[in-house]
Amino acid sequence: MPETSDVVELILQDHRRMEDLFRRMRSVEDDRGAALREFSDLLIAHALAEESKVYPALKRYKNIEDDEVEHGEEEHDEGNEALLALLEVEEIGGDEWDEKLEELVEAVTHHADEEERTILNGARENVAMDRREELGKAFWEERERQLKSGCGSVDNVRKIVES
Repeated sequence: MPETSDVVELILQDHRRMEDLFRRMRSVEDDRGAALREFSDLLIAHALAEESKVYPALKRYKNIEDDEVEHGEEEHDEGNEALLALLEVEEIGGDEWDEKLEELVEAVTHHADEEERTILNGARENVAMDRREELGKAFWEERERQLKSGCGSVDNVRKIVES
């Protein structure tokens, strides 16, 4: 387990890691392929853990809007589609790569910003810390399980997008 088990903080830490990986994927001096592989695993594991362990629990709180949670799930789908488009680009660093990367950055950044302002702020204000820690443990365990399964492979991302 990481230093904190607060689900809000764990999700925020993943968002910041994704931002770091975007910087690496944009850098001509970095191993962009390795950054993409790490990003792909993290994005898929993070979203699956949120959708299975966090979002259903947060829907039970009156000050966290169900439509915000459902919108978050729709935005996960958009991010997954943008990720698949980037994973399918053959030449890392070419014009198509740059274009698909920026589409991915836009989709994920938009989602993270909206999720932080609506769902996570709502959770911080309305969910007791002990419950946030329970959700954090469940989120982390599912996230780790997904990461170990190689969830970010192009074949798995394709299956997720097609389902």
